[in-house]
Amino acid sequence: MSLTTTMPPRTGDQYTIEHGRYRAVIAELGATLRVLTCDGVHVTVPLGANDIAACCEGQLLIPFPNRIAAGRYAFDGVDYQLPINEPDRDNAIHGFAKDRYWRLERLTEREATLSWRMPPVAYYPFDLVVTVTYTLDDDGLHILVRAHNRSDQAAPWALAIHPWIANGLDGHGDEIDAHNAQCTLEVDADTHVRVDKNLIPVGTEPVDGTKFDFRAPRALDGQPYDDALTDVRHDAHGDATATLTRADGICVAVGGDETITSFQICTGTGFPADIRPAGVAVEPQTAYANAFNTAIDLIRIEPGQTSETHLFIGVRD
Repeated sequence: MSLTTTMPPRTGDQYTIEHGRYRAVIAELGATLRVLTCDGVHVTVPLGANDIAACCEGQLLIPFPNRIAAGRYAFDGVDYQLPINEPDRDNAIHGFAKDRYWRLERLTEREATLSWRMPPVAYYPFDLVVTVTYTLDDDGLHILVRAHNRSDQAAPWALAIHPWIANGLDGHGDEIDAHNAQCTLEVDADTHVRVDKNLIPVGTEPVDGTKFDFRAPRALDGQPYDDALTDVRHDAHGDATATLTRADGICVAVGGDETITSFQICTGTGFPADIRPAGVAVEPQTAYANAFNTAIDLIRIEPGQTSETHLFIGVRD
């Protein structure tokens, strides 16, 4: 038997879970949410088992989401230099775990748990063990991320998930802008994060009177969007939710618990046609860009302690 016939896909082993109307596929590489369907319809833009996730489709962004300016940060008086993986803007972006193979810990019909341990590297020397549990329930997909600090020093931590919510029209290239404009978005967030040419935050502004005011459902006809919305409101259960109503009328809720402080919204406007997902990225975040430098909403995990975040994606009838 040849080697090629025995090897798994390039994203590693694939873990399929199902419950009721929902089906999800999680890849070993990055513990990535590769597929999520409801009643056989794609909720998120699907990623092939051998595809490059050029737009971070379904990936977990840890130990930081979005960008760190010049890849430099200081923590507890020590300076660090991260690898630059967005060279055009001289940034480190979206953490490390998305490019690593995770270990399967448990798999049942409706639940998959994977784990990953931060390797010893000078640019982030903290010994974190991260587990993620994907669980399907009647109302959709629930994602529990736990980071345990095994170090003898505190560790900086933030996270997001990067789902591209399918717009229901499966377009290509620039026509996706017109398709996204047929969608509406609702996010109960009072503040827009202003950025410089490298997409690094330079301040904030109220959303009042701007194209960033999604406190009531608003059409995505003000593209481009690649923006963070913060000062989000949480409901009586502690959840913060962004709701995208697609062009086909399907309503998708994305969000998380009280640790979620912002949402990044990206329409992909101007992305190369051959990689652009046919939808809108709606990313619940515990902190927005450059948090390792600003410390805004940055989570500090003390030695022996664990940080926990619950996320969710589901169709709302």
